Amino acid sequence: MSTTVERAADGGRRARWADRRMQARLEDQASTVPIRLYGLRRGTVVVVTGLCVLFSIFTLAPIAWIVVNSTKTQANIFQSFGFWFARPFEFFHNFSLLFQDVDGQGTYIQWMGNTALYAVLGGVGATFFAALGGYGFARFDFRGSRTTFYVVLSALLVPVTAITLPLYLVYAKVGLINSIWGMVLPSMVSPVGVYLMSSFIKVSVPKELLDAARVDGAGELRIFFKMAMPLMVPGLVTVLLISVVGVWNNYFLPLIIFSKSNLYPITVGLGNWSNRAQNGGSTQIFPLLVIGGLVTIIPLIAIFLIVQRYWKSGMLLGSVTG
Repeated sequence: MSTTVERAADGGRRARWADRRMQARLEDQASTVPIRLYGLRRGTVVVVTGLCVLFSIFTLAPIAWIVVNSTKTQANIFQSFGFWFARPFEFFHNFSLLFQDVDGQGTYIQWMGNTALYAVLGGVGATFFAALGGYGFARFDFRGSRTTFYVVLSALLVPVTAITLPLYLVYAKVGLINSIWGMVLPSMVSPVGVYLMSSFIKVSVPKELLDAARVDGAGELRIFFKMAMPLMVPGLVTVLLISVVGVWNNYFLPLIIFSKSNLYPITVGLGNWSNRAQNGGSTQIFPLLVIGGLVTIIPLIAIFLIVQRYWKSGMLLGSVTG
């Protein structure tokens, strides 16, 4: 009797799961514009599809290479075919080496923790300040607002190398060399985030709603946090994702402000390993570089998969402003 009940319950769960999948597929089909409505010919579609396939291969080939070679010894990395496996299978051995201090340069796990700390603090701070700045530019009309907005965007035109020496001298004066705040504070400045949030807020946060709240006596901070912020979630997630990825992949800034290996992020740590390997250091560094690069990209892929729904809607809504 109990077996029959369990089978019935299992069948019910499968039916509900199938219904949800069918409903999701129908929603995707309803939100997809057919190719024929774009006025494209079949030959054009074939060419564009072929270019997309080539771009996908170009993008995924390095990831495939790093996955395959993370299972090899150092000798097999150089001697065997790069896009196929070779014996012995050393993935778990290579992974265990990430927990060890190689040639006194520090451990990968420590650098991973540092990177996560910098990315979370810098990404959340950049998202918060971008939301404030974008909201101010989008919903307040003050003297010089357009000029100020263009000045903020002009920061995108300044290469990081141009401000390296001034930044280092300022850090040395205020004691931010070998300080985590020397890494976090600049990461909280995001001109791209301000632009994206300003564009998104113009579409997603109606002026009439804010004016009605002011008439009811609500203060500006309450309007921002209670009414505007819930409507800005897709844009906030988009800026958060961009900011976290930017901090996670940042190499130049930590390179100039950190001289202690226990403060290195992953980028600088792997760079030091690479220099060590090329200069004749430990014979086990090349497998560490490969599997370290693989582990580095896994959190970013996971974050993207988790927030892709918000990220996609945020980018689309922010793109329809004139």
